[in-house]
Amino acid sequence: MANVTTAQLFEEPFDADEYIERLAWRTPGGGSKGGAEAFDPKKLLEEFVNHIEELKQLDEKIQRKVEKLEQQCHREAKEFAHKVQDLQRSNQVAFQHFQELDEHISYVATKVCHLGDQLEGVNTPRQRAVEAQRLMTYFNEFLDGELRSDVFNNPDKIKEAADIIQKLHLIRQLIQEFTAAQRRGEIGRMREVAAVLLHFKGYAHCVDVYIKQCQEGAYMRNDVFEDIAILCQRVNKQVGEVFCSPETVMAKLIQSIFENKIQAHVKERLDETRNSDVEQYLKNLYDLYTRTTVLAAKLSDFNLGSDKHTFLSKLIKNIFSCYLESYIDMERQYLQNRSGMILQRYYDSKNHQKRPVGTGSIQELKERIRQRTNLPLGPSIDTHGETFLSQEVVVNLLQETRHAFERCNKLSDPADLPKNAFSIFLLLVEYLCVDHIDYALEIGLSAIPSADAKNANLYFLDVVQQANTIFHLFDKQFNDHLMPLISSSPKLTECLHKKKEVIEQMEVKLDTGIDRTLNCMIGQMKHILATEQKKTDFKPEDENNVMIQYTTACSKVCAYVSKQVERVRRSMDGKNVDTVLTELGVRFHRLIHEHLQQFSYSSMGGMLAICDVAEYRRSAKDFRVPLVLQLFDTLHALCNLLVVAPDNLKQVCSGEQLTNLDRNLLHAFVQLRVDYRSARLGRHFS
Repeated sequence: MANVTTAQLFEEPFDADEYIERLAWRTPGGGSKGGAEAFDPKKLLEEFVNHIEELKQLDEKIQRKVEKLEQQCHREAKEFAHKVQDLQRSNQVAFQHFQELDEHISYVATKVCHLGDQLEGVNTPRQRAVEAQRLMTYFNEFLDGELRSDVFNNPDKIKEAADIIQKLHLIRQLIQEFTAAQRRGEIGRMREVAAVLLHFKGYAHCVDVYIKQCQEGAYMRNDVFEDIAILCQRVNKQVGEVFCSPETVMAKLIQSIFENKIQAHVKERLDETRNSDVEQYLKNLYDLYTRTTVLAAKLSDFNLGSDKHTFLSKLIKNIFSCYLESYIDMERQYLQNRSGMILQRYYDSKNHQKRPVGTGSIQELKERIRQRTNLPLGPSIDTHGETFLSQEVVVNLLQETRHAFERCNKLSDPADLPKNAFSIFLLLVEYLCVDHIDYALEIGLSAIPSADAKNANLYFLDVVQQANTIFHLFDKQFNDHLMPLISSSPKLTECLHKKKEVIEQMEVKLDTGIDRTLNCMIGQMKHILATEQKKTDFKPEDENNVMIQYTTACSKVCAYVSKQVERVRRSMDGKNVDTVLTELGVRFHRLIHEHLQQFSYSSMGGMLAICDVAEYRRSAKDFRVPLVLQLFDTLHALCNLLVVAPDNLKQVCSGEQLTNLDRNLLHAFVQLRVDYRSARLGRHFS
């Protein structure tokens, strides 16, 4: 009943003040004092509390109903979306079926047209055969002396009989007349004779005679393909004037040329080199196939019937199929032999016997450990500065492979092209990347001296430079000649993976060699410092009579560093320059930092140390690496601690360049001063 009352109170239009007022008047004791029942605020409060509770319950009920309706709405929306998706898929399937049906209709229409052409091509010879059979029947009747056919017994068909008799008598003479007219170049007479012979068996013989005679004297040049192109161009114009079906005559002429002249020419050129000179055989095969396809493209401009492209393709396939079946095997075998010979000839010219790589011997194990560490496992190999990388070898290998890619593109079946191109690429990787570049890196790593070697020949950077140049050439051929052959096939992924694998293997060895070369550079600098730097350099006996601007050790180290920086710039390219120079600069700074901490410094000695660091800093500018210059700026600031007055130490340590440094590092530099204990400088760091 309360719910009904509440519903009545909510009748439209709803007004909150009126709603409260009506609720109060409905409540016993809730009206004004002048009402029937005295005003009772407690009852009114109790009614309001109960009514509020009812409203809450009503709100919850309505909210549950709303949620239920929302869930139902979402569910129905999802179902509707699924139905729409199903309809879309059905529409796509229907559209696909429509496309397939359309393609099938087009295919059937093409076949019907082709069948019509074939039927027409069959009907004409059939008509000729029927006419020839009829003439032979009439001829037999003359031989037997018994004329049974109606055409000879019916007076009304005397003209037809006369025509038959004339044809029987003159067919042979007509063919001879056609031949004579062709030799005289009398096109009109040739056309007349051909028209008479059209429906007789002699017509085919007439065409054969024409094809044979028009080729007489046509092949006078050394270039057979040029002769054929000129011949067909001339004949194509003539057959249109002589024969009523010139496309048939042209097709028969071209078939004769391919099956006789071209096939004989190809066989002669290829058979003489197939077993004796594989390189020349492959060149001849590529040249002959290319020129034949070019000729076929020219001939396709002529009217040869409705399916001339298939006709020409079959003629080419009949000539070259026996050679193309074994092509890729011969290509790979030749490329293997040729690449191996190029490499062997190079190593022979260097009087170098190739060392086996990865044999598992103890010496090999030692070399591999020494390549990756600085452990002294015996002397390094002396290659006398030979990188064992040859630009000429690389160019020859790439040229041979480029020719192979070109032949592969032309001579491979389209379905086998990606697979064949990939097999050629693997040979390039084997002989160029593994047998030449990787081998040179292995030898180069073995030849890097230990870090403590004196006057070491750091020629590994030359290996890096040449390897980078070679790899750029390799990468260019990959992009220019291999990618177009495999870009639209699954073999692309394999090629890219193989290339990445090769790059990563070489980069590991290059990184290892560069790291050990940098160690050697630092070792050489350390040797210069140990040899040239005297303890008295920074504690001169006569503090007032020091004439030098910087020490001899500093001068020699800076000269050495400048040479190495320039050498790195020549050997690297791109971001590699900054990467290597950054590493060299950081190690150079660490060496000088540790070196300076080995000495004690007087006041004048500290000034000399500052001058040395300033000179080192000037060399650091050659690196063109902000980090390296910053490190030497900080080191220069640290050296100021060697000469600054004791009372100013705290101020200097709080300067911009030193404020963020570890206090122990600052203290370590202050301890290098000869007056450290006497001046009690340690209290400034307490």
